[in-house]
Amino acid sequence: MRPPSVLFVCLGNICRSPLAEGALRAAADEAGLELRIDSAGTSDWHVGSEPDRRAQAVAAAHGINISRQRARQVRPEDFHRFDRIVAMDGTNLEHLQAMAPPDGTARLSLLLDHVAGRQGQSVADPYFGESDGFTSTWADVTAGVSALIAQMSQRV
Repeated sequence: MRPPSVLFVCLGNICRSPLAEGALRAAADEAGLELRIDSAGTSDWHVGSEPDRRAQAVAAAHGINISRQRARQVRPEDFHRFDRIVAMDGTNLEHLQAMAPPDGTARLSLLLDHVAGRQGQSVADPYFGESDGFTSTWADVTAGVSALIAQMSQRV
């Protein structure tokens, strides 16, 4: 039996989704959960690029190294390879819904849908702002990841 799997998705796969991937990897290790975790973007703008230096810095400040991640674009097979595909915002969720094959098996959601009282909210894209925006994004990402880990721990 394969471990549960999660794909995090944002627009370019250099800010929010790499942070979520790194945060979930750390939380799964801490919880002793075996998960298959990845991240991707709905666009191809940054394919092959490492995460934004500001994303790397905020993750590193919390003891998580995301520097080896490389951006990739969502592929049709992802809708079969992953149990959950978790978008960072409503626009990317809409893009995922539009590109999902009819026989796709992944459950689609927003990351903050998993946080009580935050359903329907987006994780803000910090890309065009200052470094402090990455701190706010980290807070949202870790809140979503904590709630996701709690849900997945109950099912494993």
